[in-house]
Parts: sequence; structure tokens; C-alpha cells
Amino acid sequence: MSRNRVWSALAVLVVVAALAAVLSAVVRSSSPSSAAQLREGSAAVVDGPDRADGVLVSSTLFGRSDEAIVVTPAAGAQGWDRARTLGEEHQTPVFALDDADRAEVAHEIGRLGVTTVYVIGDTSAAGGLGAARISPDTAAMSGQRASQAGTSIAFLSDAAGPDAEVTAHAAGARVVRVPADDPRGTGESVRVLRDHPTAAVRAFGAGFGSSDEFADRVHTARTQTELPGGGQIVFPGRQIVALYGSPGSPTLGPLGAQDIPASIDRVKKLAAEYQPYSRVPVVPAFEIIVTVASPEPGPDNSYSSMVDPARIRPWVDAARAAGVYVTLDLQPGRTDFLTQARRYADLLAQPHVGLALDPEWRLKPDQVHLTQIGSVSADEVNRTSQWLAGFTAERELPQKVFVLHEFDSAMLANRERIDTSHPELQVLIHADGHGEPPVKMGTWQRLVADLPPNVWMGWKNFDTEDHPTFTPSQTLQVRPHPVFISYQ
Repeated sequence: MSRNRVWSALAVLVVVAALAAVLSAVVRSSSPSSAAQLREGSAAVVDGPDRADGVLVSSTLFGRSDEAIVVTPAAGAQGWDRARTLGEEHQTPVFALDDADRAEVAHEIGRLGVTTVYVIGDTSAAGGLGAARISPDTAAMSGQRASQAGTSIAFLSDAAGPDAEVTAHAAGARVVRVPADDPRGTGESVRVLRDHPTAAVRAFGAGFGSSDEFADRVHTARTQTELPGGGQIVFPGRQIVALYGSPGSPTLGPLGAQDIPASIDRVKKLAAEYQPYSRVPVVPAFEIIVTVASPEPGPDNSYSSMVDPARIRPWVDAARAAGVYVTLDLQPGRTDFLTQARRYADLLAQPHVGLALDPEWRLKPDQVHLTQIGSVSADEVNRTSQWLAGFTAERELPQKVFVLHEFDSAMLANRERIDTSHPELQVLIHADGHGEPPVKMGTWQRLVADLPPNVWMGWKNFDTEDHPTFTPSQTLQVRPHPVFISYQ
């Protein structure tokens, strides 16, 4: 090759390199928000010490950005509305700025390569953010249009700040807030994951657990049956309102006063009365007494009459079709709870069926009903919950409610030793006190004192024994908030 050809080739390479550099600079300038690339189908938890919400999201979803928005405490609600509009329109990260998180925000602004910080609120409060120019003139924002390749989903807890949500939206992510730091928490969260099976999924905050735990829950959300009202965990995120009783036995409660279709209609109307006072979906339910305390010993000397599971199945099947939750209530007499629970395993294998233990009707060998009030040991409760949790996990069922009825402290002996750690179950203590409001509230206050950890509370309204019966509004004003309300 001649020397002229060599120099000509070198000149071409120099020109190409120069053009590439120019194009790169143009792309960088016009697409400064280019989001970080997340592996398709991946799922992980993002957390770090002393990280502000917006910073945590930005550091994961944004590769760089020439512009950023900070919102100072003086901005107020209108300022945040403006930040939300601008952040999403210009695909620009947004950070809440105060003295506590100033260093983290400054560090993230430096990492992004921000040249201009637009301030909403008090401009004088936006110092200490590095070399970037500070401007209150958001009308001068250039507009950034680079969106993340592929689909990403950002899970946020209810406690996450608005900057986290706005920044995730700005990066092109689908944002889902969940009440229990769990991707299985709501119908929406499950639906989004199923609609985007290959999306990269990130959860922001330590409350979501480890990345491995979170990835398992994402998989469960995409593959497992949902509960009535949506989602796969019982509480929080739903309010349950139930009719209590046994089919064909109106004296045991309102559930037995009519046939299946009429019972479904009745409980749905009852649940609808609660919805105006609830911030979460109100789910109708049946609490079906399947083993009924008996005054006679019976052939097995148990003082408990078992309802044939075949007779209960039509109620359970119809409830599932109608979006009604079911708990099977046990009044075992001298039989232990676990023995009776196993007899209804086929019904408990349905995803919308939980279990309730009624210690009032659990007798010692020398006791009879209506002479003594029954009780159950923590050990027997734990044997039953361990079996139910294993049963639920083995069949890959959504979480079940595990109800323990109580109106007297002696009914649940050694209550502090009850195991509430099974993730497959939501343990709920159901207060069955009745009478005039002061009496009923006195029972309630005794029962909510010194609760074991991870326990929810339930409340019973009696149609004939309460004077007067609490209205839906009054019931939902009780504190702590009862998440399971039944009518007897």
C-alpha cells in the first residue's frame, strides 16, 4: 500500500472517530435520562443505609441525567403535584430535599452527571448539591426522551415517599404500591406481574426482605391462585365481613337462616354496607360451623357433632364462584382440634378456605358444655397451625386465615406461647364479647392487651345479644382496627 493510501485511510478513521464523538455527545445531550439496563426477568430488593427514597430508585433505574428536580419542604402538596407532572413529562429524577438526606441527594446528582438542578419550593434551601447549576425556572427544562429498553416494575411500600414514585415513573417503570411490602399483596400487584412475565422487577426498601425471598414471592404471584378480593395474602389489604352459623340451623347464626344463594346475597349486601367506611376492598365471607358442640356425648363420646363434608362442599364451591371467603369453624368438644381439622382437609385444600378454632367448646375429659367454658392449650393450637401451614405450603395455596375465638383470657391458655411465625397463615384472635357497648369494649380491651406478635384482631356483632348492635361505621372505628368482622 502506498504512503498516500495509508494517510488517506488514517484521515478517514480520524473523521469517523470525530463524527462518532459528536454523535455520542448529541445523544448524551438529547437523551440524558437513559435508564440503567436491568436484566430481563430479574427480581431483586434494593436497599441501603441512609438512602432517601428518590435516591434509591434513581440509582437503580437511571444511568445518567443532565437534569434533576429537587423539592424542598416549603413546596407543599401543590409543589409535589408540579414535580410529578414535570418529572414524568421530562423523564427526570425527582428528589425530596431536606437536611437529613442532602448528602445522599448530592451524591446521586453527581453520579448522574447533572448539570442543572431545578428547584420546586425554596431555592435558598437547595445549597450543597455540588457543581450543578441551581434554577427555579422549570419552564427552561429541555425535555428528555430516553426510556428504558424493555419493561420494569417498581414495587414500593405504602410508606415510600412521593419522590420514589415519581422517579420510578420518570424512568419508564410501572409502579405498584403494596400494603405489606409483598408483591402478592393486592389484585393489582399480582395482575401487573402476570401481564409482564419477563419484566425486570425491583422492590425498594428493606421491608421486602432478601432478594431471594422477594424473587420467590414474585414467582408465587405469577403462578398461584388469588384470594377473593385479589392478591394472595390475607391481611393487610382487605376487610372481611362474615355471616356466622351452620347450614340448616338458624339458631346457630344468620348463615343458617336461608339457602346458599340467599346467604351469598345477604353477605354481599352486608359487606357493601362497610365499603364506604373502608379504604381497602371489603370481602364477604362465610364462617361455617362444621363441627357443632353437642349436649350429648354421641357415639364417640366427643360431645361434638360433625357435619358431613359433602354437605358443606356446595357452600364452599358456591362461595368460591361468588368471590366469598370461607372459614371452617370447629367446636370439638372432647376431641382435639387437629383431629377434627384433618377431617376437612379436602375443603381446606381450596384456596379460599381458612380455619377457625373455638376454644369455648373444647372440653377436658371430665367437662360438659354449658357447665364449664372450654379452653385450649397453646401446644394444641400450635400443633394445628403447624399442620395447616405445612398443608398450605405443600399444595402451593395462598395464605390462609387462622382464627382463634376468645372472649375470656382463660380460653387460650399460655397465649403468649402461640406460634404466629408461619408465613402460610395469618393468625387472628376473634373477640366474641357481647352485651352493651361498655361491656363489649371492656372485653375487647382485655383481649387486645399483650397480644402475641403478628396477630390480627377480629370482632363479632351479635344481632340479638348486643344492645344495640354496632353499625358498620361504629365497628370500623374500634381500635385497634378489626380486620375480620362476623355476625351471629
